[in-house]
Amino acid sequence: MKSNNVEDISYKQAIEELEQIVNEIESGELDLDELLKKVERSAALILYCKEKLKNSETKLNQVIKKLESDKE
Repeated sequence: MKSNNVEDISYKQAIEELEQIVNEIESGELDLDELLKKVERSAALILYCKEKLKNSETKLNQVIKKLESDKE
């Protein structure tokens, strides 16, 4: 079951849900109300994924800096 709160899912789950939503939108079978809900959910998922990537990049850079400083 999908969580409505994006913070309760993993990055992988968010990407998979986004792929599913894109497929549903591309099918052209959604009514306007459902389309709007899907677009809103997609926006929330995209923001969540961008934030996860940004945080991961920051952590990775910290690890790299620590490794480089430990070499010296």
